[in-house]
Amino acid sequence: MSDPTSPPAAAGLAATPDAIVIGAGPGGLAAAAALRQRGVRPLVLERAEQLGASWRGHYDRLHLHTTRRLSALPGLRIPRSYGRWVGRDDVVRYLEQYADHHDLEIATGIAVDRVERAGGGWELPATGGRVLASPVVVVATGHNHSPHIPDWPGRDTFPGELLHAAAYRNAAPYAGRDVLVVGVGNTGAEIAVDLVEGGAGRVRLAVRTPPHIMRRSTAGWPAQASGILVRRLPPRLVDRVAPYIERVSVPDLSAYGLPRPDNGLYARVLDGAIPVQDVGLISAVRSRRVEPVAAVEGFEDGQVRLADGSLIAPEVVIAATGYRRGLETLVGHLGVLDGRGRPVVHGARTPPGAPGLFFTGFTNPISGMFREMAIDARRIAGAAARIHA
Repeated sequence: MSDPTSPPAAAGLAATPDAIVIGAGPGGLAAAAALRQRGVRPLVLERAEQLGASWRGHYDRLHLHTTRRLSALPGLRIPRSYGRWVGRDDVVRYLEQYADHHDLEIATGIAVDRVERAGGGWELPATGGRVLASPVVVVATGHNHSPHIPDWPGRDTFPGELLHAAAYRNAAPYAGRDVLVVGVGNTGAEIAVDLVEGGAGRVRLAVRTPPHIMRRSTAGWPAQASGILVRRLPPRLVDRVAPYIERVSVPDLSAYGLPRPDNGLYARVLDGAIPVQDVGLISAVRSRRVEPVAAVEGFEDGQVRLADGSLIAPEVVIAATGYRRGLETLVGHLGVLDGRGRPVVHGARTPPGAPGLFFTGFTNPISGMFREMAIDARRIAGAAARIHA
């Protein structure tokens, strides 16, 4: 794996690779490895100083919600010693092993400002005044690129601590404190449980839209396997059947302030919201250690105003309010994004008028992100190989 500060790396950056992959997370590494297996020589560019930067920055207790066996990237299994649900540190270790195993050329500390059309290929202005060129570009900068905190009215007047979930590591700094977690996706739910188990004095969870909740595993059958199966079924059928399965596997939490959702499970998935995998939330809500409350509307008089009109006064607010993909400055001028800033295509397909430009890692599939990035990687490699043929 190359170091961009050394002479060999500098020489590599000066050359024209067969493909440039932007981003050295799991999607970018998978694409690069698949390209190499197809005889296409890729250069991976990473703006951080180490590969897998996003995973390195996640909170301590995070584990993949997908099984080890169904989360491996092309060409290298995840070691059995990492367990069924692979932890954050082992994910990073696996990504390092993966890059070494496939002898990937990775230039860290290189940020790409923009992707520009140049003749029959692409030019990429980058750090240090470099302009890199290639006929194939794979954008793999990640689903969780830029942390987003809503511009709540009065936000700047809050006297307590306000942080995005991206800055949360563990519960130690919040022992004995009153904490409000905003957002009940997988991140918000897991941080709320982590805070309770780590000794926070009080934990409330602000909920705008009640989530679909699934057991991570039932009698040894992982929820991911069900997600893979239902992707083959019509969404309307899944939405009709899912409520019955949820009622059998997940208790009704309405009495505790977390009602069952009134919209379809798969309709939510298609809109980008996957079900919450239970890693302790159900128990924490039923024991009232995590208290669901209404959505946050704003801040006033040093307090948090909720959608039901009530005011609460937490010491800490942790915003598990998602990320922006941050693609507008990179490729927005090419007309390849939809109205929500998402690529109009992914995998082997290229956007209209942008041949040789591929995207991976910008969907949030119910079947598992690592699994889908592995599928994307193989398809991208096949399409790229045809460009070079």
